[in-house]
Amino acid sequence: MIGQMLEGRYRIDAPIARGGMSMVFRGVDTRLDRPVAIKVMDPKFAADPQFLTRFELEARAVAKLKHPGLVAVYDQGVDGDHPFLIMELVEGGTLRELLRERGPMPPHAVRAVAEPVLAAIGVAHAAGLVHRDIKPENVLISDSGEVKIADFGLVRAVAAANITSDSVILGTAAYLSPEQVTSGSADSRSDVYSAGILIFEMLTGRTPFTGDTSISVALQRVEKDVPSPSRLIGGVPPEFDELVAHATAREPAHRFSDATEMARELRRIARELQLPDYRVPSPTESAEHLSARYKVATPAAPARQPHTPAPARHAPYGAADLTTRIPADPPTQHIPPPHQQTRVMTAAREIPPDYAPPTTQYDTREPERARRSDLIEDRGRSRRTVIIWLSIVVALALLLGIGGWWVGVGRYSAVPSIAGLDTQRAITTLTDAGFKTETRQKASDIIPTGNVVGTDPAAGTKVTKGSTVAVLVSSGKPKVPDVKAGQDVNSVKQAIKDAGLTPVDSGEIGSTAPKGSLAKVDPAPGTVLPAGANVKVYRSKGSAPIKLPDVSGKTEDEARDVLTKAGITVRDTRSEFNTKVKGGQVIGTDPAAGATVDSGDGVTLIINSAVDVPSVLGSNVAAARVKLEGLGLKVTVRQLASNESSIVISQSSLGNVEAGSTITLVAIP
Repeated sequence: MIGQMLEGRYRIDAPIARGGMSMVFRGVDTRLDRPVAIKVMDPKFAADPQFLTRFELEARAVAKLKHPGLVAVYDQGVDGDHPFLIMELVEGGTLRELLRERGPMPPHAVRAVAEPVLAAIGVAHAAGLVHRDIKPENVLISDSGEVKIADFGLVRAVAAANITSDSVILGTAAYLSPEQVTSGSADSRSDVYSAGILIFEMLTGRTPFTGDTSISVALQRVEKDVPSPSRLIGGVPPEFDELVAHATAREPAHRFSDATEMARELRRIARELQLPDYRVPSPTESAEHLSARYKVATPAAPARQPHTPAPARHAPYGAADLTTRIPADPPTQHIPPPHQQTRVMTAAREIPPDYAPPTTQYDTREPERARRSDLIEDRGRSRRTVIIWLSIVVALALLLGIGGWWVGVGRYSAVPSIAGLDTQRAITTLTDAGFKTETRQKASDIIPTGNVVGTDPAAGTKVTKGSTVAVLVSSGKPKVPDVKAGQDVNSVKQAIKDAGLTPVDSGEIGSTAPKGSLAKVDPAPGTVLPAGANVKVYRSKGSAPIKLPDVSGKTEDEARDVLTKAGITVRDTRSEFNTKVKGGQVIGTDPAAGATVDSGDGVTLIINSAVDVPSVLGSNVAAARVKLEGLGLKVTVRQLASNESSIVISQSSLGNVEAGSTITLVAIP
């Protein structure tokens, strides 16, 4: 179908993807001159009026929906045997392709994909529409980081077709809800179930149920609960386990009522876990990117015979890229023959004996000899020129051949294997093979400390002769390397990889480190982890102005917690006397509350040095003295006779006083 025009308007340019019921192409709306995605249904549906009716109704319903997370539907129609749908062309790839390239996703990336998908499906649920086929292939990620959901209503349209058997399970088996398997019914809670499976797969890199056939996979969800993602992969927060469990409950009544409610819960979890904002990358080698490389070949119009219309011809699949077009033979040129010279011969006559040619007569044989000599000399020069040029061409071919061999093969050599060798023998082996060497530490759960783990590049890799190959020596069990804020992020990630751990880009946070450099890693440097464990790497987005919060009246620990959450570091503390807050509590900060500081800047906490004088009335003098002097206060007693057993009936101060103050007691008898 490459090169065909649908309804004289939509040109099909290149294939993107093929499914069981349809094929998606890259195309152009020639009337508006804009790129579009063209979904062409299988020709078997063209003759089914029930399918065509449902197909048109579903397309109209989806076209009315407005949300940035929904793939826009522009048009639909039938061209001959081909029902088709014209949609927005999302330049990027699918979630399936991203998972194949990058594997399981961290929680903040899962949230960045799932939240716009759930919000878009929620808009459809509010309009009474159900998707019925939520899966990674239908989640599209653009090159600019937008996430969209496609193919609303197609499953329902196919279900209406007479050619579909009632016993056929419509949808993708790995994502169907239990009620879709048992009864074929589906509502908004069925989409919620599929969305829960989608989140499970993003977190773990696989679906929860596997089997030999689609039917066996589908039936497992009727009998089994979806396991917690954290059972399959470490690092999944319990909140995500609960989200998946709630969404994939076997009983529909126990799930979220619709995608909007599920999206609201996901946003709450993101706030609670303080998940950073994240721009989802599009897959690099997606089918959509590959389709953009195809060029539509416009075939030459065949010669028309009189009174016979030329049949339409279309380029074969991928013809523009897979074949070389040979131009037609040039028109025959008729070159007239050269003019013939006519030689006029006279009859021979006897020359008189007294005849002699005039002295001025030229010998006509000399010019002829000269012409022959010039011709021979020209031929000799021509041969020499040909030989010289042939020699130059051969020499250039040899040079290019030798150069190509050297560039492509000759200057490379395979890195030898040094497994099982000690460090010195490994270095000797690499040196003998023509490589320079360096030694680097690499963590390992298996190789004892000091023994060789391998090389970088790995053994068998072909690299330039004379280049440097690193000998990786075991540094023992993996632990987070000692990295500092402000270091280059790429070098930090390499250090984490060398430590046997996996760096995970966790976005940007406020920091006094230069913008784009390392802000921090989590877990902290020095933490021992299992091999391959994730280490979050945060980039600095530079200092951002922050208004200092008021922490007066709080304890020191409470004040530190408030300031840290605001991105402010407590640099120091100092004591001052204040009668308005209790002793030991925070009076304020320096700079004062309300001042604007850069995130990451330090402040000084001001702690009240006052002593809270308790009441000692009714106590004997001895007990009162011990209690007050224990608080760092001085005590004087007024009484008629010095007696430590006298009862205190009055004291000079209560509440906040400065440390070292004198408290006067009056006691009787």
